[in-house]
Amino acid sequence: MNKSLQHRTLKDYTTLVGVNYSSLELSYEVFGQPLHTAPIVLVNHALTGNSDVAGEHTGWWKGIVSKGNLVDTNKYTIISINIPGNGYDNKPENLIEDYKSFTVRDVAQLFGLLLQDLGVTKLHAIIAGSLGGGIAWEMAVLFPDLSDYIIPIASDWKATDWILAHNKVQEQILLNSKKPVHDARMMAMLFYRTAASFKEKFNRTQNEALGIANVESWLLHHGYKLEQRFELKAYQMVNHLLSTLDITAERGTFEEVAKSIKATIIQIGIDSDFFFVPEENRETQEVLERIGANASYKEITSIHGHDGFLVEDEQLKELLKDVF
Repeated sequence: MNKSLQHRTLKDYTTLVGVNYSSLELSYEVFGQPLHTAPIVLVNHALTGNSDVAGEHTGWWKGIVSKGNLVDTNKYTIISINIPGNGYDNKPENLIEDYKSFTVRDVAQLFGLLLQDLGVTKLHAIIAGSLGGGIAWEMAVLFPDLSDYIIPIASDWKATDWILAHNKVQEQILLNSKKPVHDARMMAMLFYRTAASFKEKFNRTQNEALGIANVESWLLHHGYKLEQRFELKAYQMVNHLLSTLDITAERGTFEEVAKSIKATIIQIGIDSDFFFVPEENRETQEVLERIGANASYKEITSIHGHDGFLVEDEQLKELLKDVF
């Protein structure tokens, strides 16, 4: 059990689709300086991530969030909140039975409510990759005065047709496969990397022990690994959330909604991202410039595709050094 995991229970929450939860227990972690003694950075985790951003042994973003690093734990308080129902708290009772009862906007709302509960009224930045970046966009609209910066990386303010199509196939695998999480993860890895990345890593080499190609054993390994740490309900939940991403839903055009955002927006795309494609980010930046928003777009160069946000630490540090 993760000893640094903390818990808060929020009472009487009704989701956007009208499902009432009399109580929802959220879990989170705090790294760096004690709360309310330093500027605060919120890190939202990605689809299969969790709140362990900077744990000494297992922190998934230690290359960015650690002592003397870009988000310096000597200078900042870092908070990361688990998406409700992602299973990281090892409490089966907190898994969400009806995963379609939640949207990304609900998660953003709950994150904001949790921060209020902790007495946090101001953030220096919300920084996040992939699905976490979508949550950051929603928080920027729901809580315009909360954060000075929002930094969505390899992300977007909406689920494109391409993302929706991918997620539908994921959902079908999760509903129909004998090894649902394992097989869905294998398929997803093809979207998170690129052909060039696979060629560099494997170059058609064989795993002699298994009698199969190394790329095949790598995919099987990733399927197995996720199966060990993700419940089916949890994976269905996060996959569904990604499909609900749209900050314009029930609100108006993107131009209208973006005008309500007060935070400085720094989008970071990855030139080879095959999942959240950078062309969409560039189009968003054009709109933001047209309406006079305080926004910029920066790009990571990588052969690794979507997962580049977890690989290209040095580029990310260079692009964001002025913010931190």
